[in-house]
Amino acid sequence: MRKTKAKRRPILPDPKFNETLVTKFVNNLMYEGKKSTAFEVFYDAVQIVEDRTKESGLEIWRKALSNVTPQVEVRTRRVGGSNFQIPQEIRNDRKLSLAMKWLINYARSRNEKSMANKLAGEIIAASKEEGAAYKKKEDTHRMAEANKAYSHFRF
Repeated sequence: MRKTKAKRRPILPDPKFNETLVTKFVNNLMYEGKKSTAFEVFYDAVQIVEDRTKESGLEIWRKALSNVTPQVEVRTRRVGGSNFQIPQEIRNDRKLSLAMKWLINYARSRNEKSMANKLAGEIIAASKEEGAAYKKKEDTHRMAEANKAYSHFRF
């Protein structure tokens, strides 16, 4: 085991919007260390969202992210030879991390031409409380609600 806890590295804000949250999102979006390409995709997606909705693209993205953010999740725990799905509250940084990953993964699986279009489509859908990423959050909450009876096994 480690002697000391690993230090959290500071995340620099992005150049266009001056937001650290955007940088975190782009870091999740990035493939093979190509950060400038990931920034390009994100900025294009925000621009597409602005064009389609006639509102601020960054605000729509924030709304989509908050709509996709889960409050509880289920974790598997082995008790007496049986596996139980135990609902648990999630830490704030993990909530954001899950929301970003879900948004990006479900954007990647959409059927549109470019990644910017896919991401824009998923952002718009999530801001309207629809789309695959929002459904994933709803399913997670539903599963936690169904397994509420096992919450006394919490560790």
